[in-house]
Amino acid sequence: MNGIIFDIKRFAVHDGPGIRTTVFLKGCPLSCRWCHNPESMSAEICSFPKTVRIGDKTFTEEETIGREISAAELMAEIRKERIFMEESCGGVTFSGGEPLQQHEFLLEMLQACQAEGIHTAVDTSGFASWTVLEKVAQYTDLFLYDLKLMEDTAHKQFTGVSNQLILFNLQRLLASGANVRIRIPFVEGATFTDKNIDETLDFLNALAIKPEAVDLLPYHNTASHKYDRMKMVNEFNGMKSLNKGELTDVRERFESAGFSVKIGG
Repeated sequence: MNGIIFDIKRFAVHDGPGIRTTVFLKGCPLSCRWCHNPESMSAEICSFPKTVRIGDKTFTEEETIGREISAAELMAEIRKERIFMEESCGGVTFSGGEPLQQHEFLLEMLQACQAEGIHTAVDTSGFASWTVLEKVAQYTDLFLYDLKLMEDTAHKQFTGVSNQLILFNLQRLLASGANVRIRIPFVEGATFTDKNIDETLDFLNALAIKPEAVDLLPYHNTASHKYDRMKMVNEFNGMKSLNKGELTDVRERFESAGFSVKIGG
């Protein structure tokens, strides 16, 4: 089976335990206004102009974003870093976009990795049918599960979709015995508000089964050039990046509630 990816990040240390290879699958049902991978939103392979400067001369060339790859080809890429994964208790993380958008290809990859004893993680928004998520969970050692906004109206405003399926799937995933780390992106003017922090804590505290840990992810504005190059509207253009120090109080609140917390992925 073939899938469409747009990047492979080697020696990743923020996408799960140990040293990992992170595979970015193309396509996402959400349209988060602060997305730092806007090139991942479309499921299609596409091209955009890229300006390259060599000395005093400037050239414009077409850059293709996304490529089709078979499961066998991708496994060959993954095996290149296997020694580092084994030495560090790392593995492979499938991210995006939203990897559940290509769930059949994802399933084949997860099965292939587990057959070779490679630890698997899936970085997901949880926006998919429970039938899909349940199948994926059988071959996933760890879920990195995004929670963005608790108020449904605000979630629709900033991501384009309701959060009801996301919250429902999280509860079922935890009840199934899956290992889950919650990831919360904190963005000024959107998710980084006292109201959202309070509501997120209330929701997590009310869960019958608690997640393994919580990662607090400070927003960074390093993707601005991507929006410019792809001629996409960047509604958070000029928004300052948050530093880890600004999330210290938030971390203390989550820790006081009994959660294991890390700032950053």
